[in-house]
Amino acid sequence: MKITDETIAHVSLLAQLELGEEEKKKAAAEMEKMLTYIETLETLDTEAVEPLTHLFASDNVFREDIPSGENGAEAALKNAPLVKDGMFKVPKTIG
Repeated sequence: MKITDETIAHVSLLAQLELGEEEKKKAAAEMEKMLTYIETLETLDTEAVEPLTHLFASDNVFREDIPSGENGAEAALKNAPLVKDGMFKVPKTIG
């Protein structure tokens, strides 16, 4: 497929790029190379290939939801440098 100057101008407008003449020539050559490769891939027989969403098959592994008996808020506050009325105390950030 031949990439025209109009195609490069349209793509650079969409991508909000300002390309010089050398960059336009290079972009056109690279786009032609990509499209030629894609055309090559289209000729492959993929009838027996199953579509996939991930390279490796994976299943979600969930752990058993067992209560630990410890209150999450109390455990978190153990590590707090300042605590007031059962909450984290932090410096004022809005004047």
